[in-house]
Amino acid sequence: MSTAKKFAGQTAVYGLTTVAGRTLNFFLTSLYTRAYSPSVYGIFGNMFSWASIFNALLAFGMETTYFRYLNKHSDSKQKVYNNSFGAIFIITVLFLLVTLPLVKPITAWIRIDRHTSMADYVNYTRFFIGILVIDAWCVIPFAKLRAEGRPGRYGMLKLVNIFIFIGLNLLFIVGLPYIINHQLPGAGFLLANFRPGWLGYVFLSNLIASFVTFLMLLPELLKLRPVLDKPMLSEMLKYSWPVLIANFSFIINETSDKLLLGKLLPESISSGQVGIYTACAKIAIFLNLFVQAFRLGAEPFFFSQAKNKNATGTYAQIMNYFIIAVALIFVGLMANIELLKYFVGKSYWSGLNVVPLLLLGYVCLGIYMNLSIWYKLSDQTKYGLYISSVGAVLTIVINVVFIPKYSYMASAWASLTAYASMMIMSYIWGQKNYPIPYNLKKNLTYIISSVIIVFLSFSVFHRSLLIGNGLLVLFAGAAFMAERKQIMAILKK
Repeated sequence: MSTAKKFAGQTAVYGLTTVAGRTLNFFLTSLYTRAYSPSVYGIFGNMFSWASIFNALLAFGMETTYFRYLNKHSDSKQKVYNNSFGAIFIITVLFLLVTLPLVKPITAWIRIDRHTSMADYVNYTRFFIGILVIDAWCVIPFAKLRAEGRPGRYGMLKLVNIFIFIGLNLLFIVGLPYIINHQLPGAGFLLANFRPGWLGYVFLSNLIASFVTFLMLLPELLKLRPVLDKPMLSEMLKYSWPVLIANFSFIINETSDKLLLGKLLPESISSGQVGIYTACAKIAIFLNLFVQAFRLGAEPFFFSQAKNKNATGTYAQIMNYFIIAVALIFVGLMANIELLKYFVGKSYWSGLNVVPLLLLGYVCLGIYMNLSIWYKLSDQTKYGLYISSVGAVLTIVINVVFIPKYSYMASAWASLTAYASMMIMSYIWGQKNYPIPYNLKKNLTYIISSVIIVFLSFSVFHRSLLIGNGLLVLFAGAAFMAERKQIMAILKK
């Protein structure tokens, strides 16, 4: 049980940190959707979608590669660290050499709102180039903290980043306009130098927060040595490029919907539709953040347990409880959708129908992330490439075909279809190549039950808080009774 306790302890810290950070960040959605119209908020969704794609590109799959090579070369940890960071550093320098001279053409391509000036969009692009490079430089130092079992420092740095970002947003969106409107000291200076309602301050806040985080990681960065082991680096790149494509395909699944909405819908409504979809998708983030927090603790843990005799049994047990947790969160969020909708402005409520589809998609994604350990441990990362590529193709095709007629509802269905397909493919291939004794019957029972309950709560009972939460209590009670022996055994130990 010490193994389970270690895993649970580290995941709890990552989870609490991620939940706290994302929850605080979620409140900014409420601020944004009240401060900006859907068309302006659509720019926000569009820019961060592009940023997600390039984040994956610049990280080059090196985070997973770092964990794998620490496991394979436990006596050469410094070399693994140097090579991992060195690869990312070289890639970011090349990225800067390409993007900085081409800022205006790049901006012209990603621009979706013609009412916003080209000069403003160019500034947005420059901010994001800086954010992308700095965040890429932080990937391996953060991975090092996770590998060393230091979730406390990891969480502290992440929370500082969030607090700086939130604080600056409040300053630019609420604080400084308040000073101007009430003619407080400094109002005259602000009138001449400050632009109330400018979206660029959100991106500037992100850039500052990323830079401060980079400075706080200097103790880890100073441990780097400017020496690359070419044979090891070559091996690592061969391992990482399928991971890169898989990650890139995953990001396509996450972001192409917003990008394609901006390109395929009429220009008069595209930015507003992107804004509505982006805002309502934020409600689903509560489940996604649990999945991400779990991954932060699970990935290094799974690698560290790979040589243990009962590793596959441990993976199967973790999957059981993961599915119970995500099913309960899925049902709980939909039971309270009538409360959660107040976190976004009223002008965005027309998009609430996408939330159950996106949540179920995140359930499938979380299961896929658990299943994906088989190809990482068996050095068959090419399967991750195949699976994610299929998901990306499905996402793009469904969006391209159906967005013109169904707008963002097509995007929600595309997301669910892609993640469900990836989950099924990973399970089938995984059981053939690296069998893990998952309890398929039990896991499917929880997933299907949660889907039925959500359908009843959302569609049949029209989002009733009383009935929805009653169904949640019944579901939680049934899960506890089914698992009570295992739960009591864990609690006793």
